Amino acid sequence: MQHHAGWCANATLVMSVQKRNTRLLRAGRPTHGWVNVPPTRASTFVFDSVAAWRDTRKRRETERLNSYGARGTDSTHALEDAVVELEAGHRAGFFPTGQAAIAVTLMTFLSPGEHLLMTDSAYEPVRRFCRDQLSKLGIRVTYYKPDGSDLQGKIQPNTKVIYVECPGSLVYEMLDLRAISEIARAHHCWTIADNTWGSGWLYQPLALGADISIIAATKYLSGHSDVMMGISVANERAWPYLQNAVVDYGQTVGGDDAYLVSRGIRTLPARMATHAESARRVMQWLASRPEIVHIFNPSLPQDPGYEIWKKDCAGINGLVTIELAPCYDVAQSESFIDALQLFGLGASWGGFESLVIPANMQAARSLSNWNTRGQIVRLHIGLEDVEDLIADLAQALDQLHLK
Repeated sequence: MQHHAGWCANATLVMSVQKRNTRLLRAGRPTHGWVNVPPTRASTFVFDSVAAWRDTRKRRETERLNSYGARGTDSTHALEDAVVELEAGHRAGFFPTGQAAIAVTLMTFLSPGEHLLMTDSAYEPVRRFCRDQLSKLGIRVTYYKPDGSDLQGKIQPNTKVIYVECPGSLVYEMLDLRAISEIARAHHCWTIADNTWGSGWLYQPLALGADISIIAATKYLSGHSDVMMGISVANERAWPYLQNAVVDYGQTVGGDDAYLVSRGIRTLPARMATHAESARRVMQWLASRPEIVHIFNPSLPQDPGYEIWKKDCAGINGLVTIELAPCYDVAQSESFIDALQLFGLGASWGGFESLVIPANMQAARSLSNWNTRGQIVRLHIGLEDVEDLIADLAQALDQLHLK
């Protein structure tokens, strides 16, 4: 027995020094048996007695128990454990899309007559939700600069939520989330962060003071462009409110999708490292091209948010946005996109494949003037061989001179 006790103490010591990658690979896995929890396709859970049924229904408000498919299954419980480990959170709710996660989370913490401070760098469908849905409920929305420099002056007595996207959509503006979270707490506001860019691996909003971190698991967590899902990870203070909303709005995901995202998370660190290395090499090459006058990425020393990125982020992903020289018009910009052969033209990002879209910054921002800038194109650098991607970009840029 003494030998056994010593072994346990040593095992505890080993576990305490495990790195993030190791912890993530093991989070949400059974202690024995299958390496990953198999998909659980289930709706009804049956009980041995009325007493057991009543006891579970009472306890499930504060405990995670099997009671009904919409309340969770083995598959979603396993995914929750992995995501909570990834985000350093308390509990998580699941939604059919990232947009659904954002919408329900905002509705959770806002009521008619209250005020939302929304970053001007927000994902465009979120701006539409604010305009077309929150406005009908009497919830007023004010936009603040993506770097947060004017935020404090826009807080009102009825401000309830400060919404952050960091780095911002399309051109990746950074803000000091720790400082913003402190301002929010001082004014009794909730801080909600869209963390799809950082995906928990590169950026942890909860550790910087946010109350909710939202990830579109459709992107890097899945990693294979075959799942739609959104996840809201809450700290302990926010979880009871979010849990009630998840139940009341009937939000859940199926066992197969939960399984696929759990599986994708196992390779997240390795995939992100490859995306990042390829993105760096592409940016180095793009900087040599005369057709491109600016590269947007927070890891570049000349980027306005570089110091915050260096302090708060653990790396970059595959997103790189370029500004073409002003001499190239919309038609030429689109011809460049059409000439690309390895970059698919499509929504989303975060999968294994490279993607490209034109970015309309005039529509995406309301507090800054982009009318004098060149055409903006967003690239997602996938897992293809980086030399092939550079060759594809080269031939497409070369064709600009033939137009």
